[in-house]
Amino acid sequence: MARQGRRSRRGGGAAGKAAEREKIGVINQMPWRIPVNTDRPTEPLDEDGVQAIHEGAMTILEDIGIEFYHAGAKEIFKEAGCIVNGDNVRMDREFVMEMIGKAPEQFTITPRNPEREITIGGKHILFGNVSSPPNYWDLELGRKIPGTREMCANFFKLTQYFNCIHFAGGYPVEPQDVHASIRHLDALYDKLTITDKVAHTYSLGKERVEDCMEMVRIAGGLSHEDFEKKAHIYTNINSTSPLKHDEPMMDGWIRLAKRGQALVVTPFTLAGAMAPVTMAGAVAQSLAEGLCAIALAQYINPGVPCAIGTFTSNVDMKTGAPAFGTPEYMRSTQMTGQMARYYKLPMRSSGVCAANVPDGQAMWETSNSLWAAVQSGTNMVYHAAGWLEGGLIASPEKFIMDCEILQMIQRYMEPAVTATTPDDIALDAIREVGGDGHFFGVQHTQDRYTTAFYQPFVSDWTNFEGWEAKGGIWTAERAHTLYKQIINEFEAPPMEESIREELAAFVAKRKEEGGAPTDF
Repeated sequence: MARQGRRSRRGGGAAGKAAEREKIGVINQMPWRIPVNTDRPTEPLDEDGVQAIHEGAMTILEDIGIEFYHAGAKEIFKEAGCIVNGDNVRMDREFVMEMIGKAPEQFTITPRNPEREITIGGKHILFGNVSSPPNYWDLELGRKIPGTREMCANFFKLTQYFNCIHFAGGYPVEPQDVHASIRHLDALYDKLTITDKVAHTYSLGKERVEDCMEMVRIAGGLSHEDFEKKAHIYTNINSTSPLKHDEPMMDGWIRLAKRGQALVVTPFTLAGAMAPVTMAGAVAQSLAEGLCAIALAQYINPGVPCAIGTFTSNVDMKTGAPAFGTPEYMRSTQMTGQMARYYKLPMRSSGVCAANVPDGQAMWETSNSLWAAVQSGTNMVYHAAGWLEGGLIASPEKFIMDCEILQMIQRYMEPAVTATTPDDIALDAIREVGGDGHFFGVQHTQDRYTTAFYQPFVSDWTNFEGWEAKGGIWTAERAHTLYKQIINEFEAPPMEESIREELAAFVAKRKEEGGAPTDF
């Protein structure tokens, strides 16, 4: 297989060192790129359906209202002329649509390494790591345990290593061995030093958001003025469905909006539990919960980059457990994509499953959700690698296996796959082979065979006998071996020592001050 895009951080070591790596099976992955979705989106709704869901969302905002528990948010809405009654905020559609119209259809986020800048919107589709599970599972342990800082850091290493992962979401697994008051400081320090990709901050009150913005500013070597000129960090908030926005998330949302940083709002609506059992009703409610937050951000800072997210799925009506990767999940994602284009907003969806271990169920549910992202025109795919048990477990084997799917999706989108030049039609080769030969030996094949097809790094394409002769290793076992190898050989991207010291000093100072409160 031809070598592709060996990463600069793997160094330019001697040929002997490279050969040694080749012997132990270093992954040959596709180069870093911002994928462009070349397919037309799947649009389940006709024009009347789009208008019906829009009408539903607007009616919720005008007549039913959304509960906001953040006093400052209610004051801003009151200033904007909305009806505020206790915690309930109602707003007319003209205000909502005027504010939504101020949001950019496309924007960029620039991390400390400008070469890792990402573009959100248009036909771009980006993949992020698993974020926020409290628990960890790997094949060696064989059981679910609470996450630690070391586990979290190892996932950051996977995030940095894989070119098909474009941004570093929240904690890939919650580092529960670090006190909650300072967890954000240690976790973000690890993220900013282990990766050079776009970073996320949790919107959990003033201290966490302000600390994270300052750490990203330091890591980028930016002045305060330069930091606020464009987005360098993003947050994702969830509404508390049905029809509520809590205080700490909204506090972070407002602070980031004022400083021009990127904002993603993703209602977590489970049809049959936190939203109507019909997918159209669930989508309408989800849109109402998201659009009001974007309207608030645009009133605060017109033009601040915003994206609307969807996490609309269904529950198992026999148990109440969340279900993911279902036909209903796929349709709701496609429908939300259609509505996001109606509102001219970038969209976020997720790569998710309900499976408990990295088995067949995990992969077909995740594949369904990832292809729903492709079909919907999603721009930002959360949890694209590593997610299990409905978001309660992060697994490194699942991360590796998911990255195989992500690379296949990226390869599927490459123009070369569907090129139609005379060389691609290959009439001379067809004429040479005729009806009584094969294409293995013709020059047309010889010139192209090393790059003609996708080459997997964890899939095994040998027959049963070949697979058995190599030890009969199942996919999750191969993924576990690759995970260990990647962690053992990982080299962090460069960072100026003065910046690293400034980051460390900031973390130490904030720890001395007590970090952030934990009583929200």
